[in-house]
Amino acid sequence: MSERHLTYADSGVDIAKEEKTVKTLIEKLSYVRKGIGAPLTGIGHYAGLLDFGEYALALTTDGVGSKVLIANEMQRWNTVGIDCIAMNVNDLLAMGAEPVAFVDYLALEKHEEGFAVQIGEGLLKGAEISRMSIVGGETATLPDIIKGFDLAGTCLGIVKKNQVVEGGKVRVGDVVVGIHSTGVHSNGYTLVRKIVEEAGYSYHDPCPYDSSKTIGDELLVPTRIYIEILDVLKACEVHGLAHITGSGLLKLRRVTKLGFDFYDPLEPQEIFKFLQKEGGVEELEMYRTFNMGMGFLIILPEKDAAKAVEITGGKIVGKIVESGIRVRDLVIE
Repeated sequence: MSERHLTYADSGVDIAKEEKTVKTLIEKLSYVRKGIGAPLTGIGHYAGLLDFGEYALALTTDGVGSKVLIANEMQRWNTVGIDCIAMNVNDLLAMGAEPVAFVDYLALEKHEEGFAVQIGEGLLKGAEISRMSIVGGETATLPDIIKGFDLAGTCLGIVKKNQVVEGGKVRVGDVVVGIHSTGVHSNGYTLVRKIVEEAGYSYHDPCPYDSSKTIGDELLVPTRIYIEILDVLKACEVHGLAHITGSGLLKLRRVTKLGFDFYDPLEPQEIFKFLQKEGGVEELEMYRTFNMGMGFLIILPEKDAAKAVEITGGKIVGKIVESGIRVRDLVIE
């Protein structure tokens, strides 16, 4: 176990500085289209919504991040396409929107035999799970800029205006249903890589808690696509939805200013316990960086909680309170 208490900022990603940069950028984006295509929400939620008559079009854009460096080390690229689609689709679902189309952007240092086939395999699998079409994209060879590759994309979704889920209906006493993640998903990998490398491990080493796979295998498990949320929206009165990604439970401030009491959270997978131990990462930092086993949250009245649990395989993990974000006795905010 590391004697240091590593943080996300130590690894080079300072969430506070990132938020300041984003805020500065948004302040410059003052032009707003009128009529069809006019924005229905401000910048800063999970997806941007555009006026399209009876419907709202929803747009998201995201990438795989530094997880691609582990894919390069393992010479296995057939899962990162799933990650790319998942990071976008899950953000659409968090607004109640159904994904319909996707375009990808692949930037390369150089072309290698077999690489594009594996990237395509992952994108196809992600599109199939999401029940949407990939309608185009762009590939750029940029040896002076890119070392390895970068994969990102943009997703289009659709939702009736009266069915948008923004969090405005969240009330004190609502129940929070947590849905399991498949592990680290595609966030916090700058810290993940620093922990693994400083602890002296190779990504090809056997996983300490499961010798049937390597550490690299465990870290390349693709992000879960929560397409079943569409079924929850049809069956339940949903007040809020949250995709838990980078900055962990701090993401909940996108949904509501009310508080969250996670009195019975989902148990984090072994990979989180391994990273916490080897990096000496404090519990608070873990919940402010990773999903910690809860990749998606549904906020709804208690009367509908059992149905949501049945559809998703999740469980009731907490409730909405007046203020703060708490995981048992740990105060996140």
